[in-house]
This record gives sequence, C-alpha cells and structure tokens, in this order.
Amino acid sequence: MRGLKNAKRIVVKVGTSTLTYETGKTNLRRMDKLVRVLADLRNSGLEVALVTSGAIGVGVGKLGLKEKPHDTPSRQAAATVGQCELMFMYDKLFSEYGNVIGQLLITRSDIENEERKINLVNSFEKLFEFGAIPIINENDSVAVEEIVFGDNDTLSAIVAKLIGADCLVILTDTDGLYSGNPREDENATLIPVVNEITDDILALADTKGSARGTGGMVTKLHAAQIATDVGIDTVVMNGSEPEDLYRLFDGRQVGTHFLPR
Repeated sequence: MRGLKNAKRIVVKVGTSTLTYETGKTNLRRMDKLVRVLADLRNSGLEVALVTSGAIGVGVGKLGLKEKPHDTPSRQAAATVGQCELMFMYDKLFSEYGNVIGQLLITRSDIENEERKINLVNSFEKLFEFGAIPIINENDSVAVEEIVFGDNDTLSAIVAKLIGADCLVILTDTDGLYSGNPREDENATLIPVVNEITDDILALADTKGSARGTGGMVTKLHAAQIATDVGIDTVVMNGSEPEDLYRLFDGRQVGTHFLPR
C-alpha cells in the first residue's frame, strides 16, 4: 500500500450501516470521527470527495418508521427527509473543523448524458479549486430505477473514474474481503491484496447487504472492478474506526486492497 501515500485525490464512500445504529438512528459519534478525519486529510493537502449513503436510513429513523419501506414512493419520501438531516449534520460537523462542503445529487442520466456529465465534472473541479469537499449521494427523491447504483458502491466508483481519483476507499461493516463468510465460517481469513477480480473472487462475495443498506460485498467488488480497470487503487475496509484512514494513507495494511490494472 506504499503507493497510497502518494495519492492526491481520493473518493471515500460510507454506507448506511456505518452511519447508523441498528435502531436506524444516526451514529453521531462515528459520523463525527469520520468527518474529523476527512477534514484533517483535506487540511493535509488531499482532495477529498465523500460519497454518502444514508438518506433513506436517516429518513426512516427521523420519521419514526419501524423499517425501511419496500415501495419506491415511500423510500423517496424518506429520502427527502433524510437528505435534509444528513446534509445538515455534515455541514455542521465539517464547519466545526473549518471545512466547506458542497452537495451533489446524481442520477444515472447525469452520467449517461454527455453534456450533463461535462457540467458535473466542471462542478467537481471548481469545488476542489475552491478548497471545498464535495458530498455526493444518489438523488433518491427522483430516481426510480432501484435506487439505482447499489447502495452507492457503484456510484462511488463512477465518481472516482469521473474525477480521475487516485484512490477509492469503500467503508463498510466488515474488515474487507474474506476467504469465506466470517459470520458463518470461523476459519475465514481476510484477503489483504487482490491482484485481479476473477470469477473465483466474485464467488466469495455475500450477495446480501445489511437490513439498513442495500449493498453487500458483491456491489463492492463490482465497484472495485470499475475503478481498478481505469487504474484507480481501491480499498474495502471497516468503517467502524475512521482513524484507520490515517494508517491507510500512511502506507500501512488496512482492509482489502484491490490493485489497479
């Protein structure tokens, strides 16, 4: 991981399971730690973009719903409530650490339409030029293709590719990719480095995400494929201790490192 010490522009993706408790309420302590670390990395000279899930999950908690809705209109309604709360908290926390943020809500058509994609890239570049931290989410309130990018794992890879990032870091609720399901197999071991995402590697992925998210390891592997195919180092690591990001960018072994092709 020595190459990560030379990264200049990074994308960090954080999932709903990292941002919330089992109750669905926001994990404020962890969110504060994450923001503090990202703000510090930005202060050190890194250009940082944050892809955040959590709008629907936070909305469910704020609305007092017992579980995440199954129908699209209800999920969209929860997203509108949750996105306001999520960005309020990010703005408050990043401001306390002296950083400015900008919100970008993206749909698939923003990527597929060439003119809109160019405008999006220009927005990113200006945000970096102004020293701001872009915070990206899918526009869940209007997206109708299953809220769409797969718990934002795929979206984070697309964003990393779009802005020419040096590294993509996906924070999740496991330590990385294992040789088996660590929740069921006590002999499963963490795979520290993956040179190539083969069919055998894909077969290791658990297809199910948490009750609060929609992803799972399979969407993270697909994201890693997108990023590594265009030369972007990708790391899947546990988000429970955001300070581990310091270790990562100091060149130490953390999580599973997918080497760029």
